[in-house]
Amino acid sequence: MTWTLIVITSTVYALEVLLHPEHLQQLAYLFGIVPARYSHPDWALQVGFPVDDYWPFVTSMFLHAGLLHLVANMWILWVFGDNVEDRMGRWRFLVFYLLCGVGAGLAHWWTNPHSIVPTVGASGAIAGVLGAYIVLYPKARVLTLVLLFFWPITFEVSAFFYLFYWFAIQLLSGTAALLGPEQIGGIAWWAHVGGFAAGVALLPLFVRTWRLAPAGHGSTSNRSLTRGGVKTG
Repeated sequence: MTWTLIVITSTVYALEVLLHPEHLQQLAYLFGIVPARYSHPDWALQVGFPVDDYWPFVTSMFLHAGLLHLVANMWILWVFGDNVEDRMGRWRFLVFYLLCGVGAGLAHWWTNPHSIVPTVGASGAIAGVLGAYIVLYPKARVLTLVLLFFWPITFEVSAFFYLFYWFAIQLLSGTAALLGPEQIGGIAWWAHVGGFAAGVALLPLFVRTWRLAPAGHGSTSNRSLTRGGVKTG
């Protein structure tokens, strides 16, 4: 199912590339999450949004704002998704993934109720996968790549440290965004926070065998990690 999600999402992006820029913008507004669409229904009707259409909370996670955005998200899904899927089974994992994406969208809506900027991307759903991974495989080793004065250095850290650090960055960045301009960074930080929290909360409902994996099991050390309008998630 992890590979199926990657293929479907990549195929959707390939279709996006074929669209005229004007049609691509329309696609982002109709199938991405525009918070003001739900917070201000009168405005939504005036600009022509369909009434009572909540499908964007699902469809938005299959759209991406650029090739780098797509590759980064699919890379992280490939690194962490299969181990979580192993503990859930393919169909439970699919439902879990979609619910995390919806949770991420709701978190973004709640923290940006007046935004008219469409938000697209799978990283909210993927953040849910990371939330599940940190609980299931806290002692797994993650091969991390950093640049020291433009010189690449790799080293291993525990999945718990790596993902806790990632979550802390999202939380701090999201808090800073709330205190600053609404469009700051172009990144839906709270979608990441909401997706991660949803993943941790929903995990007990979807995991087939509740046990922590021994150190090294589920290791991502054989896969190097690197992470670096329309808001991206």
